[in-house]
Amino acid sequence: MSKNRWLSMPVRFYTYVFGDTPLYVQLLLLHTGMYSLEFVRTQSLLEAFFKSGFNCAILAFALNTCTYTTEIFAGAIRSIPHGEVEAACAYGMSTFTMYRRIILPSALRRALPLYSNEVILMLYATIVAFTATVLDILKVARDANSATYQSFDSFDSFGIAVLLYLLISFALVALFRKTERRWLAYLRPLQAKAR
Repeated sequence: MSKNRWLSMPVRFYTYVFGDTPLYVQLLLLHTGMYSLEFVRTQSLLEAFFKSGFNCAILAFALNTCTYTTEIFAGAIRSIPHGEVEAACAYGMSTFTMYRRIILPSALRRALPLYSNEVILMLYATIVAFTATVLDILKVARDANSATYQSFDSFDSFGIAVLLYLLISFALVALFRKTERRWLAYLRPLQAKAR
């Protein structure tokens, strides 16, 4: 087995484990499972970290989104036309220079539309943060609804939650569209000059 294959095995295992288990299960395991371990409770730093639901939620979201981000960027690197790499080698670029000037910029441009989808999906996944007693937009709406005991107010609180999610989503989409227009400008057809 080659050296590169040995190096990629931990990454494949990581993406397999975190990509094939639900985020909800990962959050529960980090929030309740890790804190139940004796080793974690005896270390003051680990105990303080895993006692906080917010820390566990951030860690679970980071591990989960890193899995998909890894797959997105690995696929983007694999999809680079072989001719670009051959041209860089023929030009005499070192491996570092080839990655810095050819491979990584090309992969980032290809991965940007897919990564924007991952960011939006991670925004929607924040709803499961309530399992670690972390306040999210939907939990605040539920608390507001249960505090008023009126069925008409549920529309108000949940409607505001929906509007907040929509506004955040639209802001993220606008940000990624602007970035795509800048970084993917070379893909747009040239406009014919008016005479």
